[in-house]
This record gives sequence, structure tokens and C-alpha cells, in this order.
Amino acid sequence: MFDKHNFSPLMATKTKTSAIRSSIIILVSLFLFIGVMLSTRFRRAPFDINSILTDTTPTVSLQPQKKLQIELNCTNGNLTNTCPASYYPLKFTNQNQSNSSSPTCPDYFRWIYDDLWPWRETGVTKAMVMSGKNNADFRLVIVDGRAYVETYRESFQSRDTFTLWGILQMLRRYPGKIPDLDLMFDCGDSTVTKTKSYRLPNAPAPPPLFRYCGNNASLDIVFPDWSFWGWVEINIKPWETLSKELKKANEKLKWSKREPYAYWKGNPYVSRTRMDMLKCNVSEKQDWNARIYKQDWIKEQKQGFKQSNLASQCKHRYKIYVEGNTWSVSEKYILACDSVTLLVKPDYYDFYSRGLMPLKHYWPVNNNDKCRSIKHAVHWGNTHQKEAQEIGKAANDFLQEKLKMDYVYDYMFHLLSEYAKLLKYKPAIPKKAIELCSEVMACPAEGVIKKFMEESMVKGPSDAIPCNIPPPFSPADVHSLLVTKEKLIKQVESWEQQY
Repeated sequence: MFDKHNFSPLMATKTKTSAIRSSIIILVSLFLFIGVMLSTRFRRAPFDINSILTDTTPTVSLQPQKKLQIELNCTNGNLTNTCPASYYPLKFTNQNQSNSSSPTCPDYFRWIYDDLWPWRETGVTKAMVMSGKNNADFRLVIVDGRAYVETYRESFQSRDTFTLWGILQMLRRYPGKIPDLDLMFDCGDSTVTKTKSYRLPNAPAPPPLFRYCGNNASLDIVFPDWSFWGWVEINIKPWETLSKELKKANEKLKWSKREPYAYWKGNPYVSRTRMDMLKCNVSEKQDWNARIYKQDWIKEQKQGFKQSNLASQCKHRYKIYVEGNTWSVSEKYILACDSVTLLVKPDYYDFYSRGLMPLKHYWPVNNNDKCRSIKHAVHWGNTHQKEAQEIGKAANDFLQEKLKMDYVYDYMFHLLSEYAKLLKYKPAIPKKAIELCSEVMACPAEGVIKKFMEESMVKGPSDAIPCNIPPPFSPADVHSLLVTKEKLIKQVESWEQQY
């Protein structure tokens, strides 16, 4: 008799066993087929584990953060005279900043502490700031990352315009990182805060007045000059552009192929020492190894500045730097020429020149005996060409590496930040001040002014944080530095006497 209950388990077991056998046969056949295919592939080409990994491993692309760029917002055309409310970040932190190691600033940054030394104990009060008003061209106040300017008088040419433009670009580069501050700025040449006036008994505290140069007899605070963003009146391009042109010019004409004389070209009528140097020019009776040329800027302007391209003036082995009314912006252009700079002993310094050393970056020239001193310098260089070329190269390297615009902005950043720490009051926007931004200055500008502004404009916040400022000089450091410089100058003077 048929019993379905006894049949079902038996048949299920047989069916299951049969299915398993069929699956095994299929799997074995599949593995054999794959083995044949792979062996055929490997016979045709050598085994390459990298190619297999490349083919089978997905590529993960880590895209760097896109650099933030912010163009001028001239929404009202050239008639705009107001700053955009919030299109530019007042605070900005790039992801790359936290991962980047900031380099140490050049050694000349240490002079920042020295320039601010007179106020290190007392701090800076509002009364001190306002006491500099009579000598200031403008007052600059920064509050919450925005700049406000109160103008007191018209400066010479466009000095104030491009000084303020440079400060605004620094604020674009480091938005929200400059603390609130209040300062007075004088765009003139001559120092006015005389040290002796504030060493007398019961003398008032000196005003913290910013300007382009200083000397040992003054307390003025030294700041980068306007020409780093362009000198419109004599068609000198912004430093970032011009320094590259000078570098290319240096590469075109080797030092040994240049004219073996000392070259100077400029306006001699601005100072007695320049007028005196005209005597050193070549004549029928005497050759002092110098080639001196007067620059007529009015004539040059009418002719379209065809004869004043600085990049085309690096054709001599030696170039002379001599002060004008005080210090001269021409110093950086001369030092960057890869020629030996014959530096007539100066009375003034700018923010970076205190980092230069005689016989390393320049050859010192005796101010009281210029002609003989220049003649000897050229003779020495022509008979010691390797050493002379090293001096020219060291100066050029200093200008190209330690005076690039990154460091100019960092110097401004550190100077203003250290100054702000001294303020004993909270800066407030003056009633007569106007807010200043890149739009207010560049949108209505025309001609060369607009061209230079656009050329030198910071496009957006920096990917990097400012360089690390080195510690201040100790009194012993300053003494040692000055003694070393004086010894090197005396050494040259002794060679001149022997010559």
C-alpha cells in the first residue's frame, strides 16, 4: 500500500542530493572555463599586478579648496562712491591655512619693535595720536576690519592715494585679522619727530607718526612707500610687475658683458649731494669711471617715458644710489639690477634697507669724496670680478626673495598689529572720516591710475597666514650690528687710501 508519509522524506533527500551534485558540476565547469581564459590572457602578456590594481581600484581625487577671488564690485559704474555692505568677508579662514607652516619673516622685520620702542612703556593714548595731526596728511582708523580716512591736506602727487590703496589691499589679503587702530600718516620726505625734542625734562610724549623713512635723529615710524603699488607721475609700475621685468632684464645681459662703469640717472636738483655727484661725470680732463645723466621728467613725460624704462637700465656693471631730498624710492630699483650697487653713504633708511650689509649687498661710497671713491670701487670690481658679481647677486636675491610683495604685506600686517597693541583706548570712527575701500578708489579712477590699481589689486584672501616675526633685537644685538657695519665701511675706506 502506498504510504505518502513514508515516501515524501525519502524523495526529498534524493532530490536535494541530486541538486547539490548538479550545482557542483556547474561550478567546477565554470572555474575551469575562467582558468582557461586567464591562462590565455597571461600567456599573451606578462603578469602585471599594478595593471590589475589600477583596473580594479577606484581612484579617489582630493580636490584642493578653490581659492576665493573677489572682483571689484562697481555696480554703479564709475560713479560709485560707497563701499559694498557685505560682499567681502570681514573674517576669513582658508582650510589650507591650518595645514601650512608659516615661514619666519626676514630679519629686517625685527626693526618694527625698535620703531615702536618709544611707546613700549607708556602705550599710545588718543592725545598722543592727535598731537601728530599738524604734520599728518591723513588719519587712518580701522574698525571691525573696515578702513576710514580723514584727510587733512593734499599730499605730493599721488602718494596718499597709493599708500591708502596698499593698505586696503592688505586688508583684502588678511580680512578680519588687523585689530582696530587709529594712526596719523605723513606722506612727506623729511622726518619731523625729532628725538632731541622729546628727551628734554618735562617733554611731552612723542606723537606716533607714520612715514616712509627715518633716521637716527628721529622717532618717525617707518612704513612701506606708495611706489610698491605704482608711481603714476613718472610711469613706474607696481613692484610685483616691475621686479619680474628687472629679473628678466638681468638674465638677458650677463654681468661680464655689461659696460664696466658706474651708472646713475635721475633728478640732481633735489639735493646738494646729487649736485655734487655731477662733478664725477666723465670729461675731457678726467674719467672717474662714472656715467652720470640728468633726468628731465617734464620732457620725459611729453615723450611718453620712452627713455625711463627701469628694466632697460641694467646695462652697467655698477649702479649708483644717492639720496634725494631724503631717502629715495630708487634704491630698490637699483639694488634689483644685479649690478654692484655703489651706495653713497645715506642719512636715512626705509623699512627694509636696515637689513642690508656693506660688502655683502652693496659697496659703500664716501659721501665726502664721491668721485675718488666711485673710481676706486669700479677699479676694484673690474679687477675682482667674481667677488663683485657676488655682491650684485646677493642684492638682487635680497630684493627678489625678501622684498617680494608677500613680505611687504606681511611687514604692514605686523607693524600695524604691534602698533594696535599699544593703544590705550578703543578707536572710534571720526565724524569727518569717510569709509574707504577698493571700490571707492578704483571704480571711478581713470587712465594709468586705474591701470596700476587693477594691476596691483589683491584678488582675494591669502591661502597662507603671515610669516612669523622674529624676536626683537637686544641692545647688544643692535650694538654688534652697527659696529660690524662700521668696520666694513672703514675697511673700504682704508683700501681707497691705499689706492
